[in-house]
Amino acid sequence: MQLEFKLFKTILLKKLFVLLLILVTACKQKPTKKNIEFTTLFETSNGTETPTYKEVISFYEELANTYPEISLFEIGTTDIGKPLHLVVFNTDGKTNIEELKNSSKNRILINNGIHPGESDGIDASMLLLRDIVQNDSLKNKYKNSLICVIPLYNIGGSLNRNSHTRANQNGPKEYGFRGNARNYDLNRDFIKQDTKNAATFAEIFHTVNPDVFIDNHVSNGADYQYAITHLFTQHNKLGGNLGEFIETKMRPEIEHSLAEKGIIITPYVNVWGTTPESGWSQFFDSPRYSTGYTTLFNTLGLMVETHMLKPYKIRVEQTYELLFSALDFSKENSNKIKDLRKNAVEEIINKKTYPILFTVDKNNPTALHFKGYEGTFIDSKVTNGKRLFYDRTKPYNKKVSYYNYFVPTKEIAIPKAYILEQGWHDVVERLENNKIEFTRFEKDTLLTVEVQHIKEFETRKTAYEGHYLHYNTEVTQTRGLQVKFNNGDIYIPTNQTGIRYIIETLEAEAIDSFFNWNFFDTILQQKEGYSSYVFEDIAEEFLNNNPSLKQEFLQKVKTEEDFAKNAQTQLYWVYKKTPHYEKAHKKLPIYKLY
Repeated sequence: MQLEFKLFKTILLKKLFVLLLILVTACKQKPTKKNIEFTTLFETSNGTETPTYKEVISFYEELANTYPEISLFEIGTTDIGKPLHLVVFNTDGKTNIEELKNSSKNRILINNGIHPGESDGIDASMLLLRDIVQNDSLKNKYKNSLICVIPLYNIGGSLNRNSHTRANQNGPKEYGFRGNARNYDLNRDFIKQDTKNAATFAEIFHTVNPDVFIDNHVSNGADYQYAITHLFTQHNKLGGNLGEFIETKMRPEIEHSLAEKGIIITPYVNVWGTTPESGWSQFFDSPRYSTGYTTLFNTLGLMVETHMLKPYKIRVEQTYELLFSALDFSKENSNKIKDLRKNAVEEIINKKTYPILFTVDKNNPTALHFKGYEGTFIDSKVTNGKRLFYDRTKPYNKKVSYYNYFVPTKEIAIPKAYILEQGWHDVVERLENNKIEFTRFEKDTLLTVEVQHIKEFETRKTAYEGHYLHYNTEVTQTRGLQVKFNNGDIYIPTNQTGIRYIIETLEAEAIDSFFNWNFFDTILQQKEGYSSYVFEDIAEEFLNNNPSLKQEFLQKVKTEEDFAKNAQTQLYWVYKKTPHYEKAHKKLPIYKLY
């Protein structure tokens, strides 16, 4: 009996050990679709909260571990020292970077959290990818699409979490801060690339090469009935067949798709300090902004701007629906979009000129049926002035003027190539980041080119995104000059995919040129000069030896009052005409070859 009991005890212990081993092994195995809960914080909080950065990344890690259609990449780094993540949905299964680059599928890139206080897209994208990957019908629907998502772009800002900096915003309870780890607004950094975030974004962007780019935001400004607005890249600036396509097909079809879902949408209400009834102009997304930058590579760009005063739950839900509408449009028009993008460079080259400055066409407004609230100025209960008050008990539907047409005010002849002196390393780095093709001279070379000098410019009086930005820049151009270029100088042909980027950054008069962003400020300072008491004798001799210049000088003294009153200005005028005046002063290190 005792022997039988010992035998029973031994067998029982073995069974318990095996059972324990099975349980331990099961705990170590990857979670399955059945035992992972993919309900988000947004949902469990009834649309009042958004997850932290760590929670967002954990969500996508679990999603990628569970579903073969989801891949998660760590790419580059950011100013806070963490990599950017890229989530990719692909029904072909796990995707590597080379497959991503070479795929012929429809490509969409969605960017979230550029301003982490505007977290609507963060939550909407989590719901979007989860719902697609858990639904066989949706997976089949988007089988020819690569849906790429940057879960949270401004990581540094997202870690600076608070409940107060979005003073006018209706939820969520906590959110990140607008500035990044170095207090840059990342939606002003796409050209100058002061941040590691922007350099890594360029790497992601050129890897994905999206046909459509969507950047999710929250707007402020006026009050109105809409919970969501759109900001498509300005169609005249995009130009050509792509510009016509985004204005006459993409925008209206996405608007119609949302209307069928019961969602009203309007163009971004670009109104400040007044009411929308007087009309407004379309926001001009120059290349410093995300969609202005992506347009430089012929990508169709859309900023989503939900309305800060609407409940967070509604804003996220409508962002979610807009993303689906955009996915459907890009899927249905994939071949057309790819053809338009493919032909865009040839279109630009064939036009021979390129517009670099625009202004609103006030003579060509679009009649927009706008759903707003009556707004009036009433006495402030805080200050001794007036304040703007919107009365939500008085909604209206009025026809307003929307100025969404722009006309060029400055066009340049497209050169065959630009030549950049090799010492401007920061510029070269940004050309490389943006996959601009260039070669270096292998020997000293003499070429006939156009030389450019800065004639006039103005500069902001206060700091703006780490710079004192120039504007209203004017350039003088002299063609037909022979210039010797050194071994190693950089030859940049314009007949390439990045032609827009090349022109918009190297043409000093363009709004977001490298010159305007201070990359060439050292050319604005003279390095040599003169002592007046010595140069007086040199100037006298120079004028005597150049009678035509002397006559010009005397005429200026006679006819220009301010010039006649300032002896130092007169002497400096003579100095600039002599060989002593340095050739490098205000001369751009960028030359044009026609």
